[in-house]
Amino acid sequence: MAFQALTTRVYDAFADWGTLVMDAIVAFGGWVHFSFQTISWLVRRLPRRETLMPNFYEIGVLSLPVVALTGTFIGMVLAVQSYFQFRQLGLETRLGGVINMSLVRELGPVLAATMLAGRVGSAMAAQLGTMRVTEQIDAMDSMGANAIHYLAVPRLIACVVLIPNLTVMADFMGVVGGYFYSVMVLGIDKHHYWHNSEQYVRAWDFFSGVFKSVFFGAIIALVSCYRGFNCRPGAEGVGRAATAAFVDSFVFILAIDLLLNIALDHVYFSFWPEGARLL
Repeated sequence: MAFQALTTRVYDAFADWGTLVMDAIVAFGGWVHFSFQTISWLVRRLPRRETLMPNFYEIGVLSLPVVALTGTFIGMVLAVQSYFQFRQLGLETRLGGVINMSLVRELGPVLAATMLAGRVGSAMAAQLGTMRVTEQIDAMDSMGANAIHYLAVPRLIACVVLIPNLTVMADFMGVVGGYFYSVMVLGIDKHHYWHNSEQYVRAWDFFSGVFKSVFFGAIIALVSCYRGFNCRPGAEGVGRAATAAFVDSFVFILAIDLLLNIALDHVYFSFWPEGARLL
């Protein structure tokens, strides 16, 4: 009897894992199909200006203070965390290069995308989920209007177009925050701070960060809209859709960040092999 109970428990565990894996595969397939439909409508016909402008304002303008504030504090935190280690090695004047390199290559794009996923992605999923629960999306389909073209495509365009600007703002405010704390509080010489930043941070670093942010914006829009369109009924379904939109977007952002870093480094060292000797 004990062996039979153990076998049943192991079987149930494998069945649960199998169900979880199958649900994940089905959800990923549904998201790929939804993304293909959204991009096809984007290529086929652009939305009207009256549809785009509210999304531009909601996604870009209203996200600017949050991204700027986050970038400022991240620059200060990098200065605080790096200063004492660099001081032990006598390299505190090189702090500017480390802070600014980290900001423009990684932290700026990823933090801007994270803030956008948390503030805008969850809101998009909740809004579209509410429209799904109250059958507004079904009503649009019944009247002959394509809901994906009217609801998803403007949000995709707004995220892709505006997240590079938010990334630049996060980079700028992070540089300002790191400079303020390093020079004004820690007393590092400002000439050496900027000189080392100029030596280590190149135009390619800035370009790679902004380039990656375009993919982050597309992922946030597609994941959030998919979660909203496929929301389960009820208030709990809307809440789960908003939470899943942020979590899925964040996981995708980190995965794509890894792949793009590998690809961009390969491109860089293919065209400028002397850069590898500087590392």
